[in-house]
Parts: sequence; structure tokens; C-alpha cells
Amino acid sequence: MHGADDPYVKQEQIIAFWKEMRDAKADWQMIIYGNAVHGFTNPENGSDTSKGAAYNKQADMRSWEAMKTFFNEIFLTDANSES
Repeated sequence: MHGADDPYVKQEQIIAFWKEMRDAKADWQMIIYGNAVHGFTNPENGSDTSKGAAYNKQADMRSWEAMKTFFNEIFLTDANSES
């Protein structure tokens, strides 16, 4: 999960990550949140995006739901398939 406007992670790093995952034939996904910078899930970061790290309530809520879905997929699905 990544803020689309994160100034700390350069586009080249993202592309390199994608390549690494593809080369490894990993089962992966990357969710990018528009209008979000670094640290978008931490309310203590405040709302000033010009600092490079700022809270974004909408991205925070969406990423929380995505994380829960991911955890359900990897933990509950695996546990259910073993029984």
C-alpha cells in the first residue's frame, strides 16, 4: 500500500520492486492511494502534505480494509484448506 504522492519512494524504486516481484513469479499486489503521501495511516503526521508525510483519512480507511482482506485471504483461507 503506497501513497501516490509519496516523495520518499521514487518511481524508479516502485518499478524495480515490480520487476523483482515479477522475476520471482511472486503472487503480489500493490495498492496505490491517490492524494496520499508517506505515512498516510498515522494521524500524528498531521495534514500538511508539503512535509512529505501526512495523514489521509480516506486512504487510511481504505488501506485498513485492504489489509483485513489480505489477512483473511492468507490466514483464514490457509487455515480452512487444511481441515
